[in-house]
Amino acid sequence: MSKHNIVVIGNGMVGHHFVETLVGKQTGHNITVIGEEPRPAYDRVHLSEVFSGRAPEELALATRETYLGWGVAAHFGDPVTAIERQNKVVVTRGGRRFPYDKLVLATGSYPFVPPVPGSDHERCLSYRTIDDLGRIRAGANGSRVGVVVGGGLLGLECANALRNLGLETHVVEFAPGLMGVQLDEGGSRMLRRKVEALGVQVHTRKNTRQIVPGDSHALRMDFADETALETDLIVFSAGIRPRDELARAGELTVGERGGIVIDYKCKTTDSDIFAIGECALFGGRIYGLVAPGYRMAEAVAEQLSGAAGQFQGADMSTKLKLLGVDVGSIGDAHGNSEGAIAYVFSDERAEQYKRLVTSADGKQLLGAVLVGDCEDYDSLLQYHLNGIELPPAPEALIAPNTGERPTLGVAALPATATVCSCHNVTKGDIVGAIDGGCCSLAEIKSGTRASTGCGGCAAMLKNLVDDELSARGIAVDRSLCEHFPYTRQELYHLVRVGTIKTFAALLAQHGHGRGCDICKPAVASIMASLWNEHVLEQPHVGLQDTNDTFLANMQKDGSYSVVPRIPGGEITPEKLVVLGRVAQKYDLYTKITGGQRIDLFGARQHQLPEIWRELVDAGFETGHAYGKALRTVKSCVGSSWCRYGVQDSVAMAITIENRYKGLRSPHKLKSAVSGCTRECAEAQSKDFGVIATENGWNLYVCGNGGMKPRHADLFATDLDDQTLIRYIDRFLMFYIRTADRLQRTSVWLDNLEGGLDYLRQVVIEDSLGIAAELETQMAAIVGTYQCEWKTTIEDPAKLKRFREFVNSDASDSNVVFVRERGQIRPARPQERVRLVTVNERLR
Repeated sequence: MSKHNIVVIGNGMVGHHFVETLVGKQTGHNITVIGEEPRPAYDRVHLSEVFSGRAPEELALATRETYLGWGVAAHFGDPVTAIERQNKVVVTRGGRRFPYDKLVLATGSYPFVPPVPGSDHERCLSYRTIDDLGRIRAGANGSRVGVVVGGGLLGLECANALRNLGLETHVVEFAPGLMGVQLDEGGSRMLRRKVEALGVQVHTRKNTRQIVPGDSHALRMDFADETALETDLIVFSAGIRPRDELARAGELTVGERGGIVIDYKCKTTDSDIFAIGECALFGGRIYGLVAPGYRMAEAVAEQLSGAAGQFQGADMSTKLKLLGVDVGSIGDAHGNSEGAIAYVFSDERAEQYKRLVTSADGKQLLGAVLVGDCEDYDSLLQYHLNGIELPPAPEALIAPNTGERPTLGVAALPATATVCSCHNVTKGDIVGAIDGGCCSLAEIKSGTRASTGCGGCAAMLKNLVDDELSARGIAVDRSLCEHFPYTRQELYHLVRVGTIKTFAALLAQHGHGRGCDICKPAVASIMASLWNEHVLEQPHVGLQDTNDTFLANMQKDGSYSVVPRIPGGEITPEKLVVLGRVAQKYDLYTKITGGQRIDLFGARQHQLPEIWRELVDAGFETGHAYGKALRTVKSCVGSSWCRYGVQDSVAMAITIENRYKGLRSPHKLKSAVSGCTRECAEAQSKDFGVIATENGWNLYVCGNGGMKPRHADLFATDLDDQTLIRYIDRFLMFYIRTADRLQRTSVWLDNLEGGLDYLRQVVIEDSLGIAAELETQMAAIVGTYQCEWKTTIEDPAKLKRFREFVNSDASDSNVVFVRERGQIRPARPQERVRLVTVNERLR
């Protein structure tokens, strides 16, 4: 096919998806992207996460280098102001002209601000872009109360943002209920209960008449029912309006209420101009979700690659987590279809609401509403999308556990069933990938992109892959290593149930051979988690990694580092003097770590006991920096010193660190406690993090830094001290029991079937009935804590391990330092040659 100049106006999520899809088809077209904002496309769906600690850069879907690498000309910050259809040219504000053969309008929408007197006040804002976030953050500075106008999906996201900024938050909605488009009356009512329980005040049936200066706050909203509400900040999120001004000026047909009219090929009334996303009006409807926009983008990309792509409308089902509340809406949630009947389950005590809408004969699922529990969403969506006949008693699909609940296995899904909505991956695509040679979940993710978007389909994808591989007779070997035909989790249970306390006994009963570098440390960790015996005791010392063997981290030159525990990062001047004195005496390189500890580098092996004896005498304990164990609990100064702190984060950090110090686990553990939502301790990048609220503590779990950073998920809110500790006890012990070898909490959660919801059920709701057992086991670990270095220096037999030479007290001459910035550092290779030669000559 001939090559075209393709110009895309708009670089939002849909515009970017179109370019990405078209580039993937390798058509050879010249592609030009013109974005109004000064930055490339980013994820607008998760904008509110910026207020809970996520960096704006992390929302980026592309960079300028991305487009450069694709061969796409991208221009940002210079918006298009005119389309000259006769000349087939678009003109930007800066006067640049771009000719096109085919033009794609992906101009999106803008937030609707009701024409209320006073709505143009400088403290009245909107919520749409990254720049809007900056204005909201600036407006919240010094404010106490914030109002969101609009109780829809975006409005509740925005309310979460204001709440995270520490404002007393109100939602004002014109309609009778929240999320009226997606939820029926019962679901809306339940959502309101849960939102209000989180401290957000909801005002429905409110028609704002005017906005004027307030008496005790900057603004007052006067409502038509003669009531009023004072606030310092108002954010409008009352719906969207399509950006169709360019199309109007270019005399393309638009709808009566806006939107560029398109046909099933997404063509406008000019056959060389397409419109996709929220600016497009298809069948009299503006689609306000990103997935339909993606389908439009793919339809246009198909056509421009010579295929026959069409847009036939899109399913508007959605599953969300708003203010931490699970909300699901499928198909005809309101039951408007002729002859539709409904089944409703409501539990106000558990704050769950579920509604099924079926055909009159009860065989087809037309729609559903889920609030407070979306566990059934995936299965119900498959019934709806694929016309799968419902079981004889459909109500059993949403009823509480009866023991006879019907299930929909992945084998029952047709090949056309959509598994990943983000990237439109069907069961047939996944089966095709397996047929094509993919033999692992990772390969299938890489090959199809399934579960690489929001990740909501992860559990279903894993089930499908396992099912298909099993059907082909492919067994997935989950053995820990060749010496034990069990997973780490299975070995954990064998050790625990059999009260096995040595590696030799475990090998004799459940393994074979002599063991290896994989199974020995794993078993050592399991036994430490269960029995908490000293790691240098004779039965265990041979199982340890190098670092555990010497209770210190070996560095690149063969020397070791020393890291004393400083709970919560709090340290007295006297202890600081001790550390300085020890560092001076042994000439140790000294550095503050990212976890608020002091690292002393350059210790020789034989020096370790001497150094630690002085540190232990001064009251220090080992920081376990060498072990797969709890490392640090970082803290800010909290309410004691900080103007914004609402809780004593230092005291809580010390409590947590002292409670879990010495706890061995499948991987290292880090934690942090922040005294307010400003998050100075970076708690959301930890395996478990705690952020203070005015009502207690919010608990986050399964985050991490490192090579693949992951933000932690909000697990529970407004906990008192005792409940917080109880939940952490259960969470950590459940992780230790069930994680794989060297599996961080983030990866563990990603692989946990049922994900975060399942983890909540286990830890908070005690769905497995093991909560008391987990707490008891943690209490046993806490009660048997010992400082490994203190025990070591009190035992002459253990100290023999630290001699560098069995038959000599001399030190290793291969450890060579040079001085830099007043401290030592390991000599570089060229320096080592010179220094060692000179030293040898001097002898």
